[in-house]
Amino acid sequence: MKTLRPLQTIEKLENAAALDPIANKARDIVQAVIRPGALRDILHGVPIGHPLHPLMILVPTGTWFSAAILDAIPGSKKASAILIGTGVASAAPTALAGWTDWSEGQQQQLRVGIVHASANIIAVVLYSLSLIQRLRGKSGKLLSYTGLVVVSAGGFLGGHMSYRQALGANHNEDVPHRVAAGWHSIGALADLPDGKLEKRVLGEVPLVVFRQGSEVSVLSNTCSHLSGPLNEGEITYKDGNPCVVCPWHQSGFSLKTGEVVQGPATSPQHSFLTRVVAGTVEVSLPNAG
Repeated sequence: MKTLRPLQTIEKLENAAALDPIANKARDIVQAVIRPGALRDILHGVPIGHPLHPLMILVPTGTWFSAAILDAIPGSKKASAILIGTGVASAAPTALAGWTDWSEGQQQQLRVGIVHASANIIAVVLYSLSLIQRLRGKSGKLLSYTGLVVVSAGGFLGGHMSYRQALGANHNEDVPHRVAAGWHSIGALADLPDGKLEKRVLGEVPLVVFRQGSEVSVLSNTCSHLSGPLNEGEITYKDGNPCVVCPWHQSGFSLKTGEVVQGPATSPQHSFLTRVVAGTVEVSLPNAG
């Protein structure tokens, strides 16, 4: 079954270069206002292990959908107004988390995202006007129902970004399914440069290897955020422990454990067990296969 013709237009947004000036400008503003640090990591969702924005969306959309149902029931004006007001109040922090994730996206994602954000802004304005009308004793239903249509369209674009364009998804999820269980050789210890990042390949899975003397740390090389090559990144140290920073969007991971130490990534890198047998480095991925 083919995609419905009206929805095929959404796919064209990905390559709509005319959107680049406004999308790039908005991205630069977001990155200038929300600087790297604890707040930015919280907005990305680093502490909870996946993006925060999808969870926050439940509040405004949930209250607005509920208000739409109550508006069809006589005697529910006050309850509808409370729900709409709750949705409007929660829209700003929800949008802040969304803008933060979006600002670290690739160009095609930025294009769709700027339209997604525009639709949501229009919806918030419509709901705000509806709330004002209701507080003045007027209906406001037409404005809120129009807002529901607009926010639904914006939500469809958000789903396109998440599921078609994989913004916020774990780009490293497939590694355990592509690596066989057991121990595998990745080369001689003497061939690994000390204190530098080195790329190795296990079957078809790229690895990033970091040697410190006789100790070797190995992670999956594809960044979980947007597939950047970690072996081309920088080595930093956090509390004395070596970390790698992705060259694409500066996500940071512990080289020893693979855990995220700096967003925008929220999913950890797969960390391999290592051992040296007769001068050869061997790796094993827990729960592989």
